[in-house]
Amino acid sequence: MNYRTLGKTGWKISEIGLGTWQVGGGWGTAFDPKVAEEILHAAFDKGVNFVDTADVYDAGLSEAAVGEAVRQRSEKIYVATKCGRRIQPHINETYTIEKLRRHVEDSLRNTGLNRLDLIQLHCPPTSVYKRDEIFSLFEKLKSEGKVAAMGVSVEKVEEAKLAMEYEVVSSVQVIFNMFRQKPAEELFSVAAAKNVGLIIRVPLASGLLSGKITEDTTFSKDDHRYFNREGKAFDKGETFAGVPLEIAFPAVEELQEVFKGEGALAAIALRWILMYDEVSVVIPGASKTSQLEANVNAGQLPPLTKAQMDAVKNVYDNYIREEVHHLW
Repeated sequence: MNYRTLGKTGWKISEIGLGTWQVGGGWGTAFDPKVAEEILHAAFDKGVNFVDTADVYDAGLSEAAVGEAVRQRSEKIYVATKCGRRIQPHINETYTIEKLRRHVEDSLRNTGLNRLDLIQLHCPPTSVYKRDEIFSLFEKLKSEGKVAAMGVSVEKVEEAKLAMEYEVVSSVQVIFNMFRQKPAEELFSVAAAKNVGLIIRVPLASGLLSGKITEDTTFSKDDHRYFNREGKAFDKGETFAGVPLEIAFPAVEELQEVFKGEGALAAIALRWILMYDEVSVVIPGASKTSQLEANVNAGQLPPLTKAQMDAVKNVYDNYIREEVHHLW
């Protein structure tokens, strides 16, 4: 495992972390604490020391599983969680410091930890990023010893830039993958200049970049890849990175041709992200240990060549850019 620095925190974290949206369930399957425990400990055994969760993942069960697994280990595991998505309706006017403080305290109880390493605003409305009192709250929570650092999880590059104006913000979590390249063009250099760490989520575009999803693939009705393609439940960019499937499939086929004979496309897609030095950690999810092993091994692949990097950019420019670049 290779390790990188998470911005101004100075923490040395594994470049491959673990996202826990689907650990033990969540994507069309019920939460299974035994599966979650197995995946978490397998990750730690392989050198993963950064885990991202949220209070809304399986109604707190994900946080509980993460906290229990971390407490069973002797090595330092950094726990990042998120707050704010429980606020309904999810609009600027309903965001209050009282609710956010209560949610942070709920996360402390869920995890059983004395302090949360990283607390992140969970994709709030854009206006929230302009409210000084929201960010002042997290300064207070730090001074109280309840959180060690604060970050934001954003939908849009614009939101990341707004958040980074606050000194308390140590990290930005953003969607970045072969089908969502805007952050590399407009965010990465700004984050590096401000010493803000970059946490990369949805690295495989909800499985599209595994190359295993086809026109014949079906999804359970409680899998977001079934019900959220048009953004009916939350931002559509979280599902398939916002790329319509009829556009994605030919793009994936071309990527498979580019990397023919190089191994699994999913691993290459993760290695492509790690080609960017500004990235602190990428957090693919896993619903079974075999997926986890494949994700971790991706970090050991040789660097992509300039020709391969150029080819990925050409696929993005030819198929994807016009559809998604202006939206996020």
